[in-house]
Amino acid sequence: MTVGFVMLAHAALNRAAQVAAAISEAGCPLVVHVDARVGAAFDGFRAKLDGMQNVSLAPRSQCEWGTWALVQASRDGAEALLKANPDLTHIYLISGACLPIKPVKELVKFLERNQDTDFIESVTIGEVPWTKGGLSEERFTLSFPFPWRRQKRLFDLWVETQRLVRRRRTLPKGLEPHMGSQWWCLTRSTLEKILEDPRREELERYFRSVWIPDESYFQSLVRLYGTKVESRSLTLSKFDFQGKPHVFYDDHLALLRQSASFFARKTWPGANRLYRVFLQGKPISSPMPRISPAHIDRTFTQASVRRTKGRPGMVMASRFPRKDNDNALTAAPYAVFHGFDDIFHNFSKWVRVNSGSRTHGHIFDTERVQFYGNQTGYAGALSDSAALRDYDPSQFLRNLIWCTRGEHQSFLFSARDAQQICEFLASDRNATISVVTGAWALPLLRSKRPVEQVRKEAAILQQRESDFIEVLNERRTRAQVRIWSLAEFLERPLDPLQEIIDSLSGVETHLLADMPEFKPMEGLANFLQSLRNAGMNPYMAGEITRLIFSLRVLTRCLTCRHVIRVRVRLFRQ
Repeated sequence: MTVGFVMLAHAALNRAAQVAAAISEAGCPLVVHVDARVGAAFDGFRAKLDGMQNVSLAPRSQCEWGTWALVQASRDGAEALLKANPDLTHIYLISGACLPIKPVKELVKFLERNQDTDFIESVTIGEVPWTKGGLSEERFTLSFPFPWRRQKRLFDLWVETQRLVRRRRTLPKGLEPHMGSQWWCLTRSTLEKILEDPRREELERYFRSVWIPDESYFQSLVRLYGTKVESRSLTLSKFDFQGKPHVFYDDHLALLRQSASFFARKTWPGANRLYRVFLQGKPISSPMPRISPAHIDRTFTQASVRRTKGRPGMVMASRFPRKDNDNALTAAPYAVFHGFDDIFHNFSKWVRVNSGSRTHGHIFDTERVQFYGNQTGYAGALSDSAALRDYDPSQFLRNLIWCTRGEHQSFLFSARDAQQICEFLASDRNATISVVTGAWALPLLRSKRPVEQVRKEAAILQQRESDFIEVLNERRTRAQVRIWSLAEFLERPLDPLQEIIDSLSGVETHLLADMPEFKPMEGLANFLQSLRNAGMNPYMAGEITRLIFSLRVLTRCLTCRHVIRVRVRLFRQ
C-alpha cells in the first residue's frame, strides 16, 4: 500500500522544496505543479528537485484564485502521478504552504486501515456555513467568466445582470453540488473514475463557469463514484471571518503537535521553528495527547472573536473598534460620582477607605486633570493638561482604565466639568454612575453672591445636568446608573451610600457605621426659593418642601456626630 502526493506551489518555493524532500525521503512519489507565473525562482527550485527520488514536475499552467485553472492543475498532477506509479492506492493533494505535522509513515499506516475510504470534505450547499460574499447556490446556477481578484467590477456587473434576467444554469444530470476544502486524499479507484468519466467534457464545461470550482469539482463528483466517503480533510486548514485561511506561526507548535491531522495549511514561510521541528526534529519520546477537532475549532473561533472585537478597552492603530460594538469600551469597571463632593468633605478619601477604590478628583475639570494625590502625571504617561485630554476625552479615559488594570478606579464629575465625555460614559457597560441632581446649587449657595448674579450660572449648570441625565435615561445606555435628587438624597443619605459601597465591592461587605462629613448647607431651601422667585426653576434639586424637612433632620444630625452613629446602628439593626 502506497500513497502519492500532488503539490500545488506558487510561492515560498524554498519551503516547498523542504517539504518535497521530506516526502521523497519517506519513499512516496510526488508530482509538483508550479504556477506558470513564477519567474526566475523556478529554476532554482527545479535544481533542488533534480536530486530527489520519485519527485517530478507537472506541465505548468497559470493558476488564478477561484478559477478552473486550479482544478486543471490538480488533475494534471494526479494523472501524471497515476500513470507513473501503477501501484499507488491513495493520492493526497497538498499545497506548497502545507507542512507535514505527522511522519509520513503514520499517514501510510492510517490509510492501510482505511483502504477503501475517500477523505474529502463534501457538504451539500444548504449545510455549508462558511461561504462568504453572498454566493452559495448561485455559484452553481450562474456563470463566472471573469476572475474576481483582477476584474471585480466586471465580476459584480455580470452577476447583477444574470440576477436581473433571472438566469439559472441547468445542472448536469444526476449531479448534486457539494462543497468543501480543496485539500483531499482520494483512493485510486475513485480518482480514476473521476478522471475517466465518459461525461468528462460535459462536466468540465459546466464547472469551468462555477465560482471557485476547486472547492466543488472533486467534492461533488466523489459523491457519484466514491464507495465510502468520510467528509473531512486530513489537512488542518482553518478560515477566519473573512473566508481567508488562518496562518500557522511558531507559537502554534503545541496545537499542531496535538492535532490529529497529518498536514497543516497554511504555514508561514518564516516559521523556522515549525519547519525545523516537523521536518528535521527527532520523534517525541512521550506522545502528546491528541485534541479533538472541536477543541481546535474553539481555539480559532476565539481568535476570530479577538480579531473582530479585540480586547475590551484596548484601542490600537491596527484595530479601531466599530461604533456600537458589543465589546466594552474600557478595560475594567470603574465608578463615577456626580455631585457628591458638593455635599461632603473629602468624599474621595471616604470612598477609598470604605471600598479600596483609587478615587481621583475631577479628571474632566476644565482647568486641569485632578489625578489621585494631585499628581501632574499618571499611569500610561497621562498628563494633567486639560488641552491634551480634551483632544480626545474618550481615549483619555480608555487609557487611564487600561493602564490601571487590576486596581479599581473612580472619579468625581459635575456639571462644571467638560461634558464631551457624557455619551461615552453612558454607553460603557463598565461604568457605574451615581448622580445626585441639583448638588450644583450648593457651591453657589456658599459663594454668598446675590441671587441675581448666580441665576444665569445656575441655569447653565442645571441645563448641563439635565442633558447628562437625559443621556443616562436613554434606552441604549449600558452603564449602571443610580440617580437621586438632592432632596431624596438628603432625606435618607445612608441608604444611597451603602448601595454605592456594596456595588463597588460586588457584595454586602459591611454595614456603614459612619458617613463622610457634610459641608455647610444653611439657607439652601431659601436659596432655591430665591432662584425660583428670580425666574429660574431649580427643579433638578427636587421638591423644596421635602428638602426643607430633610435639611431640618440633617441639621439636627450634624450637631452631634455621635447621634448619627447611634441612629445608623439602630436603623441597621
